[in-house]
Amino acid sequence: MKSKDIFRESLLDVGVAIDGSNPWDIQLHNPNLFDLLVSKGSLGLGEAYMDGWWDCQQLDEFFFRILSNHLEQKVARHTSWRHKLGYMLPRWLLNNMLNPESIKRSPEVARRHYDLGNDLFTRMLDSSMNYSCGYWKNSDTLEDAQQAKMSLVCRKLQLRPRMRVLDIGCGWGGLAKYAAENYGVDVVGVTLSGEQKRYADEHYGDLPIDIRVQDYRELNERFDRVVSIGMFEHVGLKNYRVFMKTARNCLVDDGLCLLHTIGDNITTRFVDPWIKTYIFPVGFIPSVLHIAKAYEGLLVMEDWHNFGADYDKTLMAWRERFLSHWDDIKDHYDEKFYRMWNYYLLSCAGAFRARDIQTWQIVFSKEGIVGGYHSVR
Repeated sequence: MKSKDIFRESLLDVGVAIDGSNPWDIQLHNPNLFDLLVSKGSLGLGEAYMDGWWDCQQLDEFFFRILSNHLEQKVARHTSWRHKLGYMLPRWLLNNMLNPESIKRSPEVARRHYDLGNDLFTRMLDSSMNYSCGYWKNSDTLEDAQQAKMSLVCRKLQLRPRMRVLDIGCGWGGLAKYAAENYGVDVVGVTLSGEQKRYADEHYGDLPIDIRVQDYRELNERFDRVVSIGMFEHVGLKNYRVFMKTARNCLVDDGLCLLHTIGDNITTRFVDPWIKTYIFPVGFIPSVLHIAKAYEGLLVMEDWHNFGADYDKTLMAWRERFLSHWDDIKDHYDEKFYRMWNYYLLSCAGAFRARDIQTWQIVFSKEGIVGGYHSVR
């Protein structure tokens, strides 16, 4: 069976047509797309979109359909072993490196992603510059959802005035600012991005916030609370245990640690090759088992909260802001970047909508809270 016929049949099985009339259907511009998919899988799909080989009016709905219906498995059933190998092989590339998230290599994600330009992120994100999932339980806007997320985090951590808080992967300092202003705490934030530190220093210099360009593995201080929002995805499978040891070593005996991370439903060693190549060159999405093995014997899990569906709303709000402000920044980026960024935001939204990936907030203590921890929602 020819590659086009394989994919046409498989797509129809999940409700997607080639050159169809639905907004989630593929509009084909280059018939070589299907041979590329056989040889390069999801990497080829993304690269072909960036190069204009195909279009789709609603990419988020396209990805929702193919992920919720497990298109990859359907394609694999129709292909030969040679084609299966070509389709899956890019996912194994991560295992060819000893530790791609070593101290030496980790700054690459800051250079290639977070330092893309504050002009981009200030227009895409909310005013607090939160680049992680908002909490939409009682929120209707991105701004409110991110304020609600920061409030949720601070309440889960049971912050009190004069506490010392460590924010691992602090981003542009939004949570540090919120916690300092609303709870009277002192915050040390560590990031690998010079652009993020520059932004925080310019905007929050009058608050008790110390933002450092520093690897978390170099920390040797004690804090009442440790928090990490959306950074664990860059830690890497081989470093999960080190991260948990660092969190424990940095905590006072009665301290709390909150970990906010994207999570995978399946325990695997694979990373999507397109995301790894074009969006986040350093990183890995953990499963429940990965996290459990990492903290076992080091920390006590007090609470595990999943609100993964909220990331769909967050990504769609970012995409709306990105589109509305594109004319302001397009002189700094090209059309290929525009297609890449659009593909990134919408493919991820579709993945969260399909519940293919999750958002977890996990609270840890060192030895267990006497009398128990009271969960906050």
